[in-house]
Amino acid sequence: MTVSRHIEEFHGLPVFDFVQAVEKGTQLPDAAAVAWKIGLEYESPRTFTECWQQFLDTVEADRVSTVVIGLWSQEEPDSFAEPLRAIVGAAGRLPALRALFVGDITFEECEISWLQLVDVTPLLTSFPQLTELVVRGSGEDWEGGSGLALQQVRHERLRALRFESGGLPVSVVRSVAACDFPALESLALWLGVDQYGGDAALDDLTPFLDGSRFPALRHLGLQNSEFQDAIAAAVAHAPVVARLEALTLSMGVLTDEGATALLEGQPLTHLRALDLHHHYLSDAMQERLRQALPGVALDLSEAGKPDDQWRYVAVAE
Repeated sequence: MTVSRHIEEFHGLPVFDFVQAVEKGTQLPDAAAVAWKIGLEYESPRTFTECWQQFLDTVEADRVSTVVIGLWSQEEPDSFAEPLRAIVGAAGRLPALRALFVGDITFEECEISWLQLVDVTPLLTSFPQLTELVVRGSGEDWEGGSGLALQQVRHERLRALRFESGGLPVSVVRSVAACDFPALESLALWLGVDQYGGDAALDDLTPFLDGSRFPALRHLGLQNSEFQDAIAAAVAHAPVVARLEALTLSMGVLTDEGATALLEGQPLTHLRALDLHHHYLSDAMQERLRQALPGVALDLSEAGKPDDQWRYVAVAE
């Protein structure tokens, strides 16, 4: 997972850029065949709301299942408040919407910490058939809002939820834990760093680890953290692990200490996949993991130097 390039596929469908296609006169695909991306180029002459309205009026909106929201600012970073109102205002025209990605924006377009998010709860309450939601960014709303937020909510259909952030507010972490998502199978939280608002602590992750939340959960990602070793140590004895198929502890400052705790904890051989990419593990520890988990798809890519005093998470600013 990266913020250096745009996604090419989402929810099993190829991403198709609507705005670029219209500008180039490209023939549009079937409404249900692609993940429709609506986003601006820098210094675009049109607003996001104008492009969104054109999208609704051009394609068979009632057959669209998947939407990707790109850059919504014409120049300087703008609040997501107005785009959010436009999106939820069109809920009646998008009855088939099942997947939504907010913020397919690279760091070259806008740093992840600059993306001015707002309370995204309306995306869940307005689209009760939604099965997948991804939200990238956590920056404060510079126009006086409170920044990224989520209210306690029940959603019957949501199966996958991911917050991508260089600093995920503890209020969002706690709100996710308080939500009622009976169908949730996959949860990923990019925790980030305190400098950019990532103020969650290990205790805030307890509801995800003790197995008391989300009975259908099969994939858990607690990643991009400066306290990745402590997370790994907690995961090593976490009741939820026994029912997981995939575990992601990637993108953070994971060292041999955390990996040792994992190996000395409960068995992980039942996992289909263990993602530890972007880590600071020694060669010996990497080999030990491979030997201990021969049947597990193990991602140990993006290895940093174990003795590097400047260890950093994959995504911060």
